[in-house]
Amino acid sequence: MPAADFSAVPVIDLRSSPAATAAAIHQAATEVGFFYVTGHGVPDGVIADAYAQSAAFFALPAAAKLSVRIDRRHRGFIEIGEAKMYEAAQPDLKESFIFGLELPESDPDVVAGKPLMGPNRWPDRDLPALRPALTAYFEAVGALGQRVLARMAVALGLAEDFFAARYRKPLARGSIIYYPPQPPTAADARYGVSAHSDYGCITLLSQDATGGLEVRNRAGDWIAAPPRPDCFVVNIGDLLARWTNDRYASTPHRVVNRSGRARYSIALFYDPDVDTPIETLAGCLTPGQAPGYPPTTCGAYIAERFDRAFAYRRR
Repeated sequence: MPAADFSAVPVIDLRSSPAATAAAIHQAATEVGFFYVTGHGVPDGVIADAYAQSAAFFALPAAAKLSVRIDRRHRGFIEIGEAKMYEAAQPDLKESFIFGLELPESDPDVVAGKPLMGPNRWPDRDLPALRPALTAYFEAVGALGQRVLARMAVALGLAEDFFAARYRKPLARGSIIYYPPQPPTAADARYGVSAHSDYGCITLLSQDATGGLEVRNRAGDWIAAPPRPDCFVVNIGDLLARWTNDRYASTPHRVVNRSGRARYSIALFYDPDVDTPIETLAGCLTPGQAPGYPPTTCGAYIAERFDRAFAYRRR
């Protein structure tokens, strides 16, 4: 489903009544696919510490960052040139470090070889403060994700805990991202992140003050989604669009860092348990309508999308 025309991404206060919040999220998810949330409850100190340690990590020597290079479980450092969106002319101009739910090698799902599950790759020798900072961030923003999904469940006519029951051991991934400075006159073909839609369920994004996030509306225009004080950006991913038979819109977006200075952001790609069946929700079908997508699972779908997007998976 294409996004509706809009000139500004809506802002939703999670401190409003549950019914009002559910209605506002539902409208934004169906018409835009993007919205800001305020009243999110994530402590300022947790956010500030995550940003401070992110900057420290990306300032490390290349050898230190490459010592925790991305693995087959999609945990670790991704250097410039390793990520390329769809048919983009060039790879994304960014570095990132991916972390997720910390699971030991002895965990039954890890032993079973389920995709994208296992321990993180922390640079404890070079930057021991990164692990606690990002672990606290992952937990706090994950709790925010549950608040948003609970309201979505109600809006979709489901039990409030529908999504929570499918997030016991989530395939959620955090990503700290560094976009190096680009001259303001740089060609648009060199994007921080090329135009794409996210792969998973929902994404919760914190941006620094630099700006550069843009969202495409139905008319094909790119609309700025600038940083707002005390707000997270939330957007619908392809997995949730598929789950809702495209009732919820997964909207193309990109990052163009024209500021001439470094840009940092932190994303949490908040996806359900690896074995969660992704089949069209009954309430998202009209009488006699067939689902638009065949059944899959969260893990199979996300792993297949990664295989196409990341160079390390083709080595």
